[in-house]
Amino acid sequence: MQILQINLERGWRGGERQTLLTACAQRELGHDVEIIARAGSELAQHARELGFTVHHARQAVSLALWLSLHGARFDILHAQTAGAVTGTVLAKPFHRRPIVFSRRTEFPVSSGQLFTKLKWKCVDQLVAISQAAAAEPRRFGLAPIIIPSATPPITPDTHRINTLISTHQLQGKRLIGTSAALSVEKDPLTLIQAAALVCQDHQDVVFIHWGADGSSSEASRALIKKLGIEKKYLLLGFQHSPERLYPALSAFVLCSTYEALGSSLLDAMSLEIPVVGTRTGGIKEVLADGRGLLATVGDAQEIAKHLDWVLSHPAEVSNMTALAAQYVRNEHDVSRMAQKYLALYTHLSR
Repeated sequence: MQILQINLERGWRGGERQTLLTACAQRELGHDVEIIARAGSELAQHARELGFTVHHARQAVSLALWLSLHGARFDILHAQTAGAVTGTVLAKPFHRRPIVFSRRTEFPVSSGQLFTKLKWKCVDQLVAISQAAAAEPRRFGLAPIIIPSATPPITPDTHRINTLISTHQLQGKRLIGTSAALSVEKDPLTLIQAAALVCQDHQDVVFIHWGADGSSSEASRALIKKLGIEKKYLLLGFQHSPERLYPALSAFVLCSTYEALGSSLLDAMSLEIPVVGTRTGGIKEVLADGRGLLATVGDAQEIAKHLDWVLSHPAEVSNMTALAAQYVRNEHDVSRMAQKYLALYTHLSR
């Protein structure tokens, strides 16, 4: 099967990682996979390094033009982002290929509803990565199917872990980590407030925050300074494969206000690291049934209380993390995800 994976994002976040994981797994299963990405993007670079044929488009219009000329030679066009599906749908009268769209967000559609509904109706199959991501399409009368994101086995990077500890003088410290951009929907301000509460009771705890700057960067730095926790809350910026550093953590936390799934949670769970998350979107699905601890969105005290429990109850935490790791192996396997998409592709291509 000839497959084109489409993702025009500039940066490298969960959706871009999932795009490349899907492409790699489908290639390993014997299919011809090409990728169209923004020139100079992280995805384009990584895909090229892995030997994929990579085409370039900058936005929906240039993507539509490229697909109008070349899209017909593929059996399936898989749009991995909202921008990608716009260009793919615009070119449909010319390429006439089946379109799959993976919705990776749970944001409510508050503006442009008519255009979004029409665009989604032009897709041959809309896929949601969680029940939360499926809610808006269902509100529009569509019938998305659920194919969750996946996480591959993670090999700890001992050298990077040792460098992290020595560079920031973290010997003998217990580390609580998060991996999230400093943007409003990730709610770093609530996490910083929770961190200050935890550190009052646990002098050996340091918070590690991996993530690119965003709309809350300035406010986050100001709050850290105001609370006097500059040495207790380390903003380490964007890093490739932060999950390979997770074995250094005593706990992982994600405080999003909106989150379709939270692949960073899956990484931590797969490594049997206890997880605290907010009761929203896909997080509450992933951490259900005792696989993690859930707190009210925006409630710093409840998040701190859960983290305190994790730090203070190692025996109970061990049972929770074993359950979580088994869940990830069963429900979020990369090969299984790729095969589900391939079954869908085959059905649509008949």
